[in-house]
Amino acid sequence: MNTSLPHVYIRDIGQHTGKEVLLKGWLYARRSSGKLHFLQLRDGTGIIQCVMFVKDVPEETFKLADHITQESSIMVSGMVREDKRSPLGFELGVTGLEVVQMAAPDYPIAPKEHGVAFLMENRHLWLRSSRQLAIMNVRAEIISAVRDYFNGKGFLPVDAPVFTPAACEGTSTLFEVDYFDDKAYLTQSGQLYMEAAAMAFGKVYCFGPTFRAEKSKTRRHLTEFWMVEPEMAYCDLSQDMDVAEDFIEYIVSRVLKNRAAELKALERDTAPLERVKKPFPRITYDEAIALLQKDGNPAKWGDDFGGDEETVISKNFDRPVMINRYPAACKAFYMKKDPANPKLALCVDVIAPEGYGEIIGGGQREDDLETLRAKIQENKLPEQAFGWYLDLRKYGSVPHAGFGLGIERTVSWICGLHHVRETIPFARMMDKIWP
Repeated sequence: MNTSLPHVYIRDIGQHTGKEVLLKGWLYARRSSGKLHFLQLRDGTGIIQCVMFVKDVPEETFKLADHITQESSIMVSGMVREDKRSPLGFELGVTGLEVVQMAAPDYPIAPKEHGVAFLMENRHLWLRSSRQLAIMNVRAEIISAVRDYFNGKGFLPVDAPVFTPAACEGTSTLFEVDYFDDKAYLTQSGQLYMEAAAMAFGKVYCFGPTFRAEKSKTRRHLTEFWMVEPEMAYCDLSQDMDVAEDFIEYIVSRVLKNRAAELKALERDTAPLERVKKPFPRITYDEAIALLQKDGNPAKWGDDFGGDEETVISKNFDRPVMINRYPAACKAFYMKKDPANPKLALCVDVIAPEGYGEIIGGGQREDDLETLRAKIQENKLPEQAFGWYLDLRKYGSVPHAGFGLGIERTVSWICGLHHVRETIPFARMMDKIWP
C-alpha cells in the first residue's frame, strides 16, 4: 500500500474528489458480496464506506479484508468519488489496505440492539458509535457557541475555583472532601466568584465543571456537569433576561446552521428548534401556578417546580418560556427581593420547550450589605466563610445580575435525547462512577 499518499480526514473528504488519498482509522462495520467488500471506516471525524473490488487489490489483500474484526485499526488508500446514495455524499474506491492492529474478535458492542445499562457499562467503547459522534459534535458546537457569544459581547472569561470553603446554594447537596488539615467542598457554582470578578471587570463569565450531591435519579440529573455562568455589573433582572434570551437564540441558530447533518443523524425534528426566536414568552410565577392548576396539577403558591411541573408549563409554549419572580423562600440567599413585593425574588428560570425542563436559572443579586448579612445568618451559613463575599457590598456595591446555563440539559434538548447521560462523554450519576 502506498503510505506516502496525503492523509485525509473523513470530514474533509469532499475536498479530494477524484484524488487518491490515505485514510487512517478503525473498522466500524463490514459486509461482503462475492467479489466486493464494503468496509465502513471511522476516524473520529466521520464514517465513510470503502468499496474494495477483488480486481483492484492483490489477492492477499482481498482475503485479509474478509477477516478483519470490528474495531481493528486500519489504514486504507483509494480514490475518492461522489456517491449520492451515501449520507456523506462520497465513498472510497480501495486500492490498498493495511491492518495496524487486529482487534480481539469479542468486541462487546455488536451491530444490534443493546440495553442502555449494558451500553453505559461499556461507555468507553460506546463512544465509538455514530450516534455518540453526532451528540459529541453537537455538544462541541454548543460549547464553541457559548465562548464565541460571550467573547464577542465583551465578557471576560474568568476561571472559578473547583474547591470552595462553603456552599452557595445550601449544604445538603455538597460533596465534602479532605483539604489537608481542613474540609473543602466541590463547587456547586462559580457564581459567587463571578460576582467578585464582575465588580473588577464589569462583564465576566466562567465555564467549567460543577458538582451536586443531589440524590436524584431522574433523566435530567447528573452529579457532575458543566455550566456557563455570566455575571454583569450595573445589570437588573430585565436586562439579565434580555441577555439570556439572546444567548439561547444564538446557540440554537448556530447548531441548526453548523450541525444539520448531526441533527439529521439523530432523527431530531428541527421544526421546534427553528421556532426558537426572540422574543420568548415571559410569565410570572403566579401565572405559572395558574397554568398548572388549570391543567389539574396540585401545585400551590409557595411550591418550587420540579420536572413534572416544568413539563406541563412548557406545553403551553412553542419556544423557551421565562418564569420570573418566584417566592423568595424558594430561592438562594443571595437573590434580591422584589421591592414591589418582598415575598418575591428578582429571579428567572428559563424552561426549554418539549418537556426538557430548566436550562437556565438566574436573577438579580442582593447588593445591600446589611440585608445580605441578615440573609446569611437567617440561612445559618458560616458568616466567616462569606467575609470576602460581604466585602463586595462594602466597597463599591452596584446592582448586578447573572445566570447559569447547564450544558448537558441544553445538549439533551437540542439533540432531542431522552436522558442527559448521553450528553457528556463519561456520565457521573448517583449510582454510576465507572468507567
